[in-house]
Amino acid sequence: MTSELELIVRGGLLVTPDAVIRADFAVAEGRIVRIAPEITDDAAAALEADGRYIFPGIIDAHVHFNEPGRTEWEGIASGSAALAAGGGTAFFDMPLNSEPPVVDAARLREKRALAEEKSCVDFALWGGLTPLNLDKLAALRDAGAIGLKAFMSNSGIDSFPHVNATVLREGMKRAAKLGLIVAVHAEDDALAAKFTAIQKAAGNSDARAWLASRPVEVELEAIRTAIDLAGETGCALHIVHVSSPEGVALVEDARAARVDVTAETCPHYLLLNDKDVARLGAVAKCAPPIRDEKRRKALWAEVRAGRIHTIGSDHSPEPADLKTSENFFEIWGGIAGVQHGAQLLLSECAATAEKDLPRLAAVLARNVARRFRIDGRKGQIAEGYDADFCVVEFGSPRAIEADDLWTRHRISAYVGRKNRARVSDTYVRGNAVYAEGRLVNLPTPGRFLRPG
Repeated sequence: MTSELELIVRGGLLVTPDAVIRADFAVAEGRIVRIAPEITDDAAAALEADGRYIFPGIIDAHVHFNEPGRTEWEGIASGSAALAAGGGTAFFDMPLNSEPPVVDAARLREKRALAEEKSCVDFALWGGLTPLNLDKLAALRDAGAIGLKAFMSNSGIDSFPHVNATVLREGMKRAAKLGLIVAVHAEDDALAAKFTAIQKAAGNSDARAWLASRPVEVELEAIRTAIDLAGETGCALHIVHVSSPEGVALVEDARAARVDVTAETCPHYLLLNDKDVARLGAVAKCAPPIRDEKRRKALWAEVRAGRIHTIGSDHSPEPADLKTSENFFEIWGGIAGVQHGAQLLLSECAATAEKDLPRLAAVLARNVARRFRIDGRKGQIAEGYDADFCVVEFGSPRAIEADDLWTRHRISAYVGRKNRARVSDTYVRGNAVYAEGRLVNLPTPGRFLRPG
């Protein structure tokens, strides 16, 4: 056995969803084969963790890398590099804003080929659910889509129209028969249009007007509709980027009524508030919008209580010229957070690491793998699982600088924010892909993940 070991990680604090434990672990053929208080065997390589935290590889189920078609907005190579620099070992790419969007099997196969060539971490691909492709859902399932994504409000992309209740009901019926989960961007289109018209009629166009055009009821009405349809059709439902504790409560009530629904939130809803949007401007515009401080704190309580099931970055970057209009309504919405969002969550928990890091291990890794049925090999530091992990250390607060970013465009709402957590190493299937500030061992092609 000794000669077969590829890697031994020694002296680390292993973060599991249940506890933080001091232990060594050994890797063979890309998987963790042994965890013990001490492993003295020889291996081809060793990593001395020296009391640092070994966190499970982050699975970011919500990114927009925009390739093909809008590669200049991000791209799979730079996006996956940024994810690895932030401790991520797998991503699920959304069907937009690539062009054409992933609404049929041919488009999914095209994006898969690009990702297999360019990604330094493992990946899965979302398929779209729109009024135009209901007859393509089975083929998307067969091509390996991790699930189907639908917008309940205008997506901003003409080739990816939003669904009304009738279309969503039909799509959910078909998804249920196919065994596919449906994720929804939950904002009610009619309400969003109504409140937007009020602001524009008053001549308001700044950040505060944008926030006022998307009150929490826009989100809640859409969540109610989606939950009702999921209950009616028996479809598995995932509400992405839930921005409010009221939205979480709707999901919890539905789960108590045996609806198969889960809630995702994003780092920016836990890290920023509406005053930050007014202060930071365009880099902090997203939909649903960032809420007030009371709701931000309440979302943290929901995370700690286990009522938020996953956290995804909703990384949605764009070139600087799409973030420069004086009219806040005309600015492209999206926060670039694939690299620092999760690190900043870890930083927020630095003083309570033994208590809070296990919960973050659940929502950033284990729960994601379970919900999307890749948990046979992914999501935990445990024997039999892929050796996907990152090494995290806590130190003095340091301001994030634009030059720290691995994304194509060094634009982020987090530039200037103090961070205490630092990812020093990221491993995918036992192979180091990021170490001490640089990508290593390239090419290390990512593998395509499909639901099991």
